[in-house]
Amino acid sequence: MEKSQALRYRIAPLEMTPSEFRKAGYRLIDQVAELLCTLPERPVAPNESPATLRALLGSHSLPEQGRDASTLLDEAANLLFDHSVFNGHPRFMGFITSSATPIGALGEMLSAAVNPNVGSSLLAPMATEIEAQVVRWIAEMIGYPPDCGGLLVSGGNMANCVCLLAARKAKASWDVRTSGMSAEKSHRLRVYTSSETHTWVQKATDMFGLGTDSIRWIPADEALRMDAVALREQIQADREAGDLPFLVIGTAGTVSTGAVDPLPELAAICREYGLWFHVDGAYGALAAILLDDEKSAIPPDLKGIREADSVAVDPHKWLYAPLEAGCVFVRTPEFLRDAFSYHPPYYPCDEDATGSLNYYEYGPQNSRGFRALKIWLALRQAGREGYAGMISDDIKLAQELYRVVERQTELQALTQDLSITTFRYVPPDLMPGSQESEGYLNVLNAELLTRLQKSGEAFLSNAVVRGAFVLRACIVNFRTSLEDIEALPGIVIRIGREADAAIRPGKQKDQERNIR
Repeated sequence: MEKSQALRYRIAPLEMTPSEFRKAGYRLIDQVAELLCTLPERPVAPNESPATLRALLGSHSLPEQGRDASTLLDEAANLLFDHSVFNGHPRFMGFITSSATPIGALGEMLSAAVNPNVGSSLLAPMATEIEAQVVRWIAEMIGYPPDCGGLLVSGGNMANCVCLLAARKAKASWDVRTSGMSAEKSHRLRVYTSSETHTWVQKATDMFGLGTDSIRWIPADEALRMDAVALREQIQADREAGDLPFLVIGTAGTVSTGAVDPLPELAAICREYGLWFHVDGAYGALAAILLDDEKSAIPPDLKGIREADSVAVDPHKWLYAPLEAGCVFVRTPEFLRDAFSYHPPYYPCDEDATGSLNYYEYGPQNSRGFRALKIWLALRQAGREGYAGMISDDIKLAQELYRVVERQTELQALTQDLSITTFRYVPPDLMPGSQESEGYLNVLNAELLTRLQKSGEAFLSNAVVRGAFVLRACIVNFRTSLEDIEALPGIVIRIGREADAAIRPGKQKDQERNIR
């Protein structure tokens, strides 16, 4: 009888009363607001070992008894605030991970509170329509047909993978979904992409049975853009060898330097040979919003996005959405359904009968979180004009960084595309060019980068440009200002001198003699 009564008036240990939730929530909001206010004064990154962080977490065993929610939230906030890399910090210019919008953070809480499963419109009617609207709006921003098929996924890797699967189904000359890659009438499928393309293509060809040997790595030109002449020659050679070329991947903003492939030319080659043209625009596609702005020095090749069969974009990059958020666009929606739709009896949802949109038919996930809300809120808060302004500012700051670096005798500027600038530290008594000098400069700049990241003063990443290890600043951060840009070269030069003195043979002794 006691057990029956307990279940009748059940109170689970994870439940919170409205009063408890308000108290904990208001306190957490105050703590987050204080964090955002003090970000510029905090180190960009901690200099702590994994062992130190594990020690802070305490016992490795799952607790037997639960604890008060408010206390746990306080502990979690302190751990994260004091021991994180802050990609929202004004001097975070490392990976292409943006500062997250505050309204997006609040949107995540709202989304989690309602907790819709946006796999089926039956389970998430309003969330489904909001996601569809977000897909249309982003398509408009990049100049893509708003009536395309599309959906939100976890990020650029998955967005590109979804597009590759749609292309494989559309272009394979046999029933690849039923027979797989080893069917009797199958051919060796070939994928063409630049040597500068992100490693997602290797993951995708590996996971989906093509094998990484199916990739034809097309060389890049001096501007690190795909060589269209070499592409055409490789396609022709593969066709003559009996292979089946099916997919060309152009990049709108390479991960290393922000280079934009000659997308219109690649699109024309794909039309000529009947290949699927995909654009990896995870980072740079959103710069297409500036194509009509005569004052913006945007690569006109971004217009080629409009000609693609599919495009991948990351809202958690240049739309400043909190992680995670990737977006898939496929010109013909039916190609997504052809690649992903199945109709088992336990999915009683019929789009044709109800006019509803069921995203499980358009991608690999059945259970799907409400990623769209944080993007939808931010798009409405800033509007098209606001986003164009922020993206333009990021590009102008990266261009200014290149100019500032050029004026420094101990720094060498290498590339500048979109909002990515690459450069390296060169000691004044060292002449670049020889094999020995270049080898040492690679070691020196790698050491410099490690010291810079540990210092907490700024956070950059690296690229390898024509064999040179370089520092890479990527600005997709609405908090970065001209003040931060102007401060960066001095920080890099100081740490570069320290690193050079510490690791170059004989350098430290020379300095000691000069002091005496």
